[in-house]
Formats: sequence, structure tokens, C-alpha cells
Amino acid sequence: MFAMESAWSAFIDFLAQGLIAASWWQIVLFTLVMTHITIVSVTLFLHRHQAHRALDLHPAVSHFFRFWLWLTTGMVTKEWAAIHRKHHAKCEQEGDPHSPQVFGIRKVFWEGAELYRAEAKNPDTLRRYGHGTPDDWIERHLYTRHSRLGVSLMLILDVVLFGAAGLAVWAVQMVWIPFWAAGVINGIGHYWGYRNFEAPDASTNVSPWGVIIGGEELHNNHHTFPTSAKFSVKPYEFDIGWLYIQALAKLGLATPKKVPPKLAFGDVKPVPDEQTLEAIVANRYEVMARYAREMRAAMRAEWASLRAQVGDESLLKLARRWLHRDTDHVPTPVRERLQQVLHAAPTLATMHAMREELRRLWSDSTLTREQMARELQAWIQRAEASGIQALRDFAQRLRAARINTASPA
Repeated sequence: MFAMESAWSAFIDFLAQGLIAASWWQIVLFTLVMTHITIVSVTLFLHRHQAHRALDLHPAVSHFFRFWLWLTTGMVTKEWAAIHRKHHAKCEQEGDPHSPQVFGIRKVFWEGAELYRAEAKNPDTLRRYGHGTPDDWIERHLYTRHSRLGVSLMLILDVVLFGAAGLAVWAVQMVWIPFWAAGVINGIGHYWGYRNFEAPDASTNVSPWGVIIGGEELHNNHHTFPTSAKFSVKPYEFDIGWLYIQALAKLGLATPKKVPPKLAFGDVKPVPDEQTLEAIVANRYEVMARYAREMRAAMRAEWASLRAQVGDESLLKLARRWLHRDTDHVPTPVRERLQQVLHAAPTLATMHAMREELRRLWSDSTLTREQMARELQAWIQRAEASGIQALRDFAQRLRAARINTASPA
């Protein structure tokens, strides 16, 4: 009887404390480390390596990530890569598996995981977008066929280690990716935040510091340069995923293929030629980002006179937010109100009009290379003759543009 009571007491203690009797802060630390490894697995393996082929991974590293994701998320590589590729192919349009512009922000934020699971059942998505993903014996017979077995083993491991608290650890692990990836990145990352570039969709950067999300918060940067292994482009942005890639590269375990292009400058050419055009088109997002800075600077210089003429502070703030954006990305009611500011500011009106003309250089698919080069020459000449210092300086910089041949950092 005493032996039975002792065994029962030991069992109760085991349920309460688990195998290692960890303190609360040790459990929290363990959970954060485990979820961080999962985030790293998603961003390095599923996203940058599998979906976009932005880097190569050593087979051992690649298989570790596959195993870890099977254990902690139950996600299937082919499904994830296919759904994400379709998201880029159909971004913000009908057919995008998880766009807040299509489904609404509330739906994507709170039910993003359900949208993912629904799309994973679409055989056409897997067939058209799932090419090149692992298809070896272990993938077919374990990781894909028994995708729920891994998370079940994770549950057992958590309970063995921490007892009843292991249930909470496991629950956090299970909601971590659905919340941060499906909710925050797929939802907020296409709805709210700042934009470095006028990508052809609504993608935004959620935060310049995203240790929790592995660099995925730099979503506008990623949608602008989807095949880049590095997501950060500004000095204040930190992509911890790129830090891990660099560390793996030094160990010979990873090879980045691309990083965001950087506009280079050489000698100012008297006449911009096709090489100048090639450099500008290849770096068009950076070119337009530089132009946006010039427009904001021009607006700051005229702020006092604009305030006197317009008399509506809220309208000026609206202009500061939208004037440097692509016209087709500006809501129609906002576009109509911006005309009031442009009527009051001839300099801004000229810069705004010439911005759209410059953008049409690479937007008009009917132009030949020679025609585009002539259009560029004409645009630069008009900019230099505009009498606007910011436009003259910008045009001079375009004359010096050249292709950057530097290899990935």
C-alpha cells in the first residue's frame, strides 16, 4: 500500500513538474528558443530557400529545417512553397490565397491559418506552384503522409519535460506561426506600416526591428525584391535571418544568390545611352524611392507657403503621405483632394507630373529599347530645363547611373 502511494505521489509530482522540474523562467526561455528556431526554419528554409530560391542550403541544414518544421508545425514544404508562390503571382488580386485586400484585414489576421489550410487542399495550386520541392522517400512516407505525427511527438516531449506546463508550451508553439506568419505578416504586412518602395502591391514593412519574426516583418522590401536572400535595405532595418545566412555562409553551409540591387554611379554622361537606361530600369524601385525623397524635401521647403494658401493642415498631411505614391495606388477620393495642393504648388505639380512620366518608361510595354532610351533622354532634358533645382540635380544623377556588378554581400 505504501509503495502504491509513493508511486502515485511520484506520478503526481511528475505531472506537476515534469522530468527536469524547470522554473517558470526556464520554461519561458525554452519556449522562446524553440519558437525562434521555428521562425528561422520558416524564413530561411521555406521562404528564402524553397519558395524563392534566393539561397542554397547544405543538404544537412536543409534536412534539419524540414525535420524541425515537421516536429513543431506539421507544415508540408510543397504546400507552403506553392501557396506562397501563388500569393506572389496573384498578389492583391482574385486568387491570392491570403490577401487582406481581397478577404479583409480581420479575416486574414484572425483566420489566416484557415485560409492557408483551405488553399493547401487545392490540387491545382500544388501542381502549378509546388515544383522543385523535396520529393524523397522520407518526405513522401513521413513528413507529408504523417504531418500530424511530428506535432504529436512534440506534445509528448513537452509534457515529459515540463509536466502540465508542457501543455502551455506546446500550445504556444502551435499558435506561433499561425499568428505571426499567417496573421501579422500576411495580414498587417499588406495593410499597415511603412513602404520603402512602390512595389506593385500593398505590401508594407511592419517594423524595422523584428527579431521575433526573423526579418519577415520587412515585407515591402521582400515584395520589391522577392528573389533576394536579404530583406533589409535601410541602415536602421535589421534582418536577423540575413545574419544567420551570413553565419551559415562562413561555415560553408549556405550560399546566397541575390541581395537587393544597389544603384551605382560613374561619370556623368553627356547623353544617357542604353546602358544608362538599363541601370535605371534594373534599379527602378530605388530610383523612385530617391525621387520620393526629393518630393518630400520640396514639400517641406514650401510648407509655410502651402499652409497659407491651402489653409487645411490635414490636407497637407494627406499630401505628404500620398504625393510620392504611384497614381494608381492612390484612392480616388484622395487623388481628387491632392489636386488642391498641386494647384497651389506649381513646383510640386511639375515634379508630380514628371514622376508619372518617368514611371511610364518601364511601365509601357509597347516601347522598344531604343524608344525607351530616347524617352529617357527627353525626360532628363526637360528635368534640367525645368528651373527646379531638385529636378536638375536628380537628372544629373541619372546621367551617371550605371549597373552595379558587385556580387552578393
